[in-house]
Amino acid sequence: MDYIISIIPQMLMGTVDTLRLFFITIVLAIPLGIILAFCRVSPFAVLRNTVAAYVYVLRGTPLMLQLLFVYFGLPFIPVIGVRLDDFPAAVLAFVLNYGAYFCEIFRAGLQAIPRGQFEAAKTLGMNYTQTMRRIILPQVFKIILPPVSNETITLVKDTSLIYVLAMNDLLRTTRNLVQRDFNIMPFVVAAVFYLVMTLVLTYGFNKLEKHFARWD
Repeated sequence: MDYIISIIPQMLMGTVDTLRLFFITIVLAIPLGIILAFCRVSPFAVLRNTVAAYVYVLRGTPLMLQLLFVYFGLPFIPVIGVRLDDFPAAVLAFVLNYGAYFCEIFRAGLQAIPRGQFEAAKTLGMNYTQTMRRIILPQVFKIILPPVSNETITLVKDTSLIYVLAMNDLLRTTRNLVQRDFNIMPFVVAAVFYLVMTLVLTYGFNKLEKHFARWD
């Protein structure tokens, strides 16, 4: 027990980068996903197909590969030629990746609403903005809540991938402690940390789902 108490401060320090990456990704990837989702249902074929290709590539390749490409590959692209520091590179890769996943979630939510509701709102004299705000988006939000919850919890676990960039996140800190002390207890403590983070998110999303279930 004394050993566990002694390593907790170091592991909490490692959790800082994990939580920073998580929150920044959520704040940026969700708006990106919403914008891309509206592009996916756009009447303009070029815009639709461009975003569809982006989503296909980002969802069809491993996130770790995307991390390595952003960190090591960008300097070799003539148009860009800039090497990002480890944390900005991680943020860029995660936002682009999760933006693609959120795009498909939001697109599915938008397309789940019957077209008749748009027509009924138009008959009532509502413009597009009023229709989306008062009728469509509340329903979409309820539909997408479970998959957004799953994706958000997955993001917590995916943050562990940044150890490949030698960042001092929770997983790398844990591994360093195990190698230093020849003790597997840091792995157990790290598992508890991840479980606590996912438990908090699960509780929050369950509360939201119950709140919106009252609209049935």
